[in-house]
Amino acid sequence: MIILPRLFTMALVALLPFGAAARADSLKVLSAGAFKQVLTATLPTFEAAGHAVTVDSDTVGGLVKRVEAGESFDLIIASPAALATLRKAGKLAGADTDLVRVGVGVAVKEGAARPDISTVEGFKQTLLAATRVAYINPASGGSSGIYLDGLIDRLGIGAEIRAKSVLVNGGYSAERITSGEADVAVQQISELLPVKGVVLVGALPAEIQNYTIYAAGLAADPAHRPAAQALIAWLRSPLARDAATAKGMEPISPPPSIK
Repeated sequence: MIILPRLFTMALVALLPFGAAARADSLKVLSAGAFKQVLTATLPTFEAAGHAVTVDSDTVGGLVKRVEAGESFDLIIASPAALATLRKAGKLAGADTDLVRVGVGVAVKEGAARPDISTVEGFKQTLLAATRVAYINPASGGSSGIYLDGLIDRLGIGAEIRAKSVLVNGGYSAERITSGEADVAVQQISELLPVKGVVLVGALPAEIQNYTIYAAGLAADPAHRPAAQALIAWLRSPLARDAATAKGMEPISPPPSIK
C-alpha cells in the first residue's frame, strides 16, 4: 500500500550523497516537455535530500540542437533516438535508462460534444469536422507533431488538415482551445491533461497509436555526477512511477531493488 513506497523512498534518500547535498549541488536537467509534469510532481521530495535541481524543458528537437550547440547539463530526458544522436556526438556517457512511454490523444473544449475517435475513421472524421486543429509544429522537433504530420498524409487528409492547422512551437497545444484559436488539439496525453478548460476525449485508436519513450541520459562530463545518478534512480522509484501514471504516462522500467 503506502508503506513499501515510503520505505523505498527512505532507502533511496539514504543512498544520496549527503556530502554533496550539504553543498546544495545545482543539478541541471534538460527535459522533453511531456515529462516535465512528472519532474514537477516528484522533485520536491528529491530536493529535500539537499539537491537543488533546475529543470529546463523544450521539444525533443530543441533539446538536441541546444546540446549540440554546446549547452551544459547534467541529465537529459528525451526520446531514445534523440539520446542516440547525442551519444554519437560524444555528448552522453553510459547507457540510456528508459523511464516511461506516452501515447497521443485528442482534446476538445470542456462542455463541447465529445467526438468518437474509437476507430481510425472516427478520428479521421473528427479532424475533418474540426474548424481548426492545434498540434505541435513538426519543424520545432516535437514528437507528436512530427508523427501527426505523417499520419494525416497516410490517412489521405494532409492538405485539408494543414489548411486549418494551428501550429504550436512548444508547450501545450490544447491552450489554443481555451484561447479560442482551435476546437481540437492533438498531442501526447500527458500534455493535454494539465490544461484547464479542456477534456481528454481519449487516445488514438490502437492501429494508429504512436508511443514515445522517454529515457534519461547522463552527460559525458556532468558537473554533479553522483546527484545525477541518484536522480535517475529516483525517477524509477514508486513515487515517480505513480506520478507518471497520474500524468497519463506508462512506466516501463521496473523500480530498482534496494538491498
